[in-house]
Amino acid sequence: MKLKITEEKQNPLFNRKEIEGEIQAEVVPKKQEVIEELAKKFSGQEDAIKIKGIKGKFGTKIFKVKANIYTSKEDKDRIEVKTKRDKREAENKEKK
Repeated sequence: MKLKITEEKQNPLFNRKEIEGEIQAEVVPKKQEVIEELAKKFSGQEDAIKIKGIKGKFGTKIFKVKANIYTSKEDKDRIEVKTKRDKREAENKEKK
């Protein structure tokens, strides 16, 4: 899996970097794999990254990725809206 950043904007209002990039892979990459790649590339925390979308076109091996990289997990939790799925996963982690 190769990651290529096409656009990077700094958003000081929300303390984040807004990233757009392309990933070249055989199959659609999982969100966790993309988070790990972005954390390596930007030397950030994995829990401070929010993937906004992974989109591909039929017949190609290039996938467009949009993500926000926050300065801390607290900033991410304060700004990003939590979906039902995110809330459920957080509850399951607490139970374990």
